[in-house]
Amino acid sequence: MSITHSESMAVLSSLACRTNFTIKKITEYMLPALKEPFYLHGADKECQVVIRPAYEVFLADLCSIEGVVHKEGYFHNSEMTRFPKRVQKSLNGIHYGLAFKFNDADALTGFIKRLIAINSGN
Repeated sequence: MSITHSESMAVLSSLACRTNFTIKKITEYMLPALKEPFYLHGADKECQVVIRPAYEVFLADLCSIEGVVHKEGYFHNSEMTRFPKRVQKSLNGIHYGLAFKFNDADALTGFIKRLIAINSGN
């Protein structure tokens, strides 16, 4: 079973991740003390964290965290404005990233801590 949206928000808040905005089902977050955005997508029960596609090189590392599940392919959403665009169905392209689901709060906590370590060069 996956972690719920409200549980995800509570975990992110406890890790000092700050929110910038919420539009529709997308909430933009920043890693604590870093200017690195990521997005929480979803509603009540179903949710996922979306990170930049540049992290694809760290995919094996991030997926090795117990309880972390990478969703195959890319996640596309026009509201993820800090992410790059790629042409999929429209001529202008759409913002995209890598989506992950989490089995529990510990998996999400480990994932965010690993992202912070990657961004800090550790």
